[in-house]
Amino acid sequence: MMTFRMWALALVVLLPTLTSGLVGCGTGSAAAGDGSPSPSPPPAATTAGGEAEEMAADTARDEGLFTLIRTDDALHFQIPDSILGRDILLISQIAGSPENFSAFLNAGTNLAEQLVRFERRGDRVLLRTVSYSAVAPDTLPIARSVAANSFQPVVRSFSVDPDEQEEGSVRIDVTSFFETDVEAIAAIAGGQRSSFGVRRLDPTRSFIDSARAFPLNVEIRHTLTYEAASPPSQQRTATISVQMAQSFVLLPEEPMRHRFHDPRVGWFTVNQIDFGSDEYKADTRRLIRRWRLEPSDPAAYARGELVEPVEPIVFYLDPGTPDEWAPYIRAGVEDWQPTFESAGFRNAIQVRDIPSAEEDPDFSPEDVRYNMVRYTANLTRNAVGPSVSDPRSGEIISSDIIWYHNHLRSYRNRLMLETGAANPIARSLRMDRDYIGDAVRQVIAHEIGHAIGLPHNMIASSAFPVDSLRSPTFTAEYGVAATIMDYARQNYVAQPGDGVERFIRGIGPYDHYSVEWGYRVIPDARTPDDERATLDGWIREKADDPMYWYGPQGYNLDPRSQTEDLGDDPIRASGYGIANLQRVLPNLPEWTASETPGQSYDELSELYGELISAWNRYIGHVVTMVGGVHMTLRAADQEGPVYEPVDGARQREAVAFLAEQLFDTPSWLNEPAILARIESSGAVNRIRQLQTTRLRQLIDANRMLRMQEAELMAMANGASGEGLYTPSELLADLRAAVWSELGSAQSIDPYRRNLQRAHVERLGEFVSDDDSAPNDASALARAELRQLLPRVETAAARSGIDAVTRAHLEDQAARIRSFLEG
Repeated sequence: MMTFRMWALALVVLLPTLTSGLVGCGTGSAAAGDGSPSPSPPPAATTAGGEAEEMAADTARDEGLFTLIRTDDALHFQIPDSILGRDILLISQIAGSPENFSAFLNAGTNLAEQLVRFERRGDRVLLRTVSYSAVAPDTLPIARSVAANSFQPVVRSFSVDPDEQEEGSVRIDVTSFFETDVEAIAAIAGGQRSSFGVRRLDPTRSFIDSARAFPLNVEIRHTLTYEAASPPSQQRTATISVQMAQSFVLLPEEPMRHRFHDPRVGWFTVNQIDFGSDEYKADTRRLIRRWRLEPSDPAAYARGELVEPVEPIVFYLDPGTPDEWAPYIRAGVEDWQPTFESAGFRNAIQVRDIPSAEEDPDFSPEDVRYNMVRYTANLTRNAVGPSVSDPRSGEIISSDIIWYHNHLRSYRNRLMLETGAANPIARSLRMDRDYIGDAVRQVIAHEIGHAIGLPHNMIASSAFPVDSLRSPTFTAEYGVAATIMDYARQNYVAQPGDGVERFIRGIGPYDHYSVEWGYRVIPDARTPDDERATLDGWIREKADDPMYWYGPQGYNLDPRSQTEDLGDDPIRASGYGIANLQRVLPNLPEWTASETPGQSYDELSELYGELISAWNRYIGHVVTMVGGVHMTLRAADQEGPVYEPVDGARQREAVAFLAEQLFDTPSWLNEPAILARIESSGAVNRIRQLQTTRLRQLIDANRMLRMQEAELMAMANGASGEGLYTPSELLADLRAAVWSELGSAQSIDPYRRNLQRAHVERLGEFVSDDDSAPNDASALARAELRQLLPRVETAAARSGIDAVTRAHLEDQAARIRSFLEG
């Protein structure tokens, strides 16, 4: 078996940014005079001609991956010949962001990663970008073609001054690279340049702040100042200044042994096209992204004993973290210890304080060798856990977790709204600090999961029966989902009187399983290919247990794989959730009352808006069942389908639920005691928008096409199709739910009139524009309008209805005729 070193490189495109899109690496890189140790006096330099010269007294020299030579107005890299041609990861990060720059572009945010090489070419040094997206063994003829069709772009060319060279290295002036507008490392990308009206970068206000060299990396901080017509803050300056941090990280000469990805287990990946495959096509190779964990005692590890890794995964705690939250953040990191024990490693992941200057005078949070958990003073309500990986092997080499301060508000609000009915602790804006702290802990644990290679697993919450979420003993042991990597946060299912005490998520069985699958060393396997049978066997052992299933984020047709859902039955879970919201709503004025005199109703308004969003989310979970398609990931040699339509009876139940909870006006949302305090008007229009949006989602051409295809597939398999839910049934059920007043001489209130107008309008769209309904949806919509018209006309002619109702019905009859007549 060939080693990875034998593979030829295909150099195609710049490396993409990471899965989450945000990588924190922070601020505060030290420079001479800012508290860092002063550089030692520079030694005598030997020129290329062999003559010794004394360096100028104002020249600073810093030895490391490159030797940095700094004068008052210039920065030089002295690059050893041994580094020329080596793979280096160039990471561009924001070190200092302007006010209101972007919700997710802050100090510590990763903007780009590029694999680069410095290459000597005569009297120049070229900086090239490199890609491993296409590969072939260099022993095969096709390797020449891969290289020829993957030519490396040259980002920068640096002149070499022969009078300023030292033996065994090359010296280049990199000052302009960091002080001019170089797109590859720019602070502001194309879209932002347009929105901010950026005219140009001003080189007179752009400069290098600091430069530091470490054994495996070089850290540069530089300020870039742009002239802008519409800067995000301080408009009168017409200026945007951003401080950037550029990290040059030397990658291992011998890449870590990779592990092949299997789609049945969730992992972030690096992807390569293998042109040297034995298949009659170019194969896609997916390698999982993971840290290099190697047993310190391989023999003991092989015997099944827990051993410490040669190098543990270490995160350092941001010294700016408030004291009250630091213990919970630490615990969130260390919660992953047991999962690594499942993989055979003890003390594999750790959290430490930043060492003092006496303990480690060279420590810098901006040094990419150190992983940070950063606490960001920002109004963004989020947290992220990205990482930087070696594109050749998937080895994760660095990660920064970022917690944004206002995410505390998110969890305070969600706990009150979704658990307050059954959870007395959550009935105040000033919740117990330990309770909020536990929520912080679980968020950090979720982000650490991303940092060690795990994506979201959206199917995991459906592994738990809904009734189990009402069990105190079950929830105490398992929380709310089989993994902390699902977007399942609070237990909104538990009802008052159930006795449930744990309402938030935690590390689950799937987390132990996935970490073991990705990190356990297989001693008998000599190559990645040798591992495949063992890895496949581990998956098959768990294949029949939903707690170990993986459902990727982004597949939105499976009602089991939804954001913020709980349990194995969306109808029952949403019903319980809505019942709890109905209990919470009238209590919000009391629960949000401030103890400080003179406060406004801003908190009440915010909580009310988020309660509406929670109700809408629960409704959406049920909408997905209609025309839904389950996706159960299987290998080609496993029995059973991958895609399977939701049972027809369950779809009918879903529409019946929506008729009751959505189309029968949810007037309980309009709590008078709240609306009188927060708004002068808007309640009727708000419900109209909520109902109309969901109605339009149900009357959807693609949804009806999936339902139609399910019927065709059933017939193709020899079944009659009996029991399936058809598009015509769906439309008929919606008509009955929306127009229930037509059977009697009753008035129609404004909410229902809005809903009925939206129903006719949506059907009319399909009839008027065949392009919007490229299948039978147009014909079915026309048939629905034909059935509806005489019923509306009859109802409009009845005596006993009020004038507004009659006018509404006559208007809708006229609109239906207009659609039918074209």
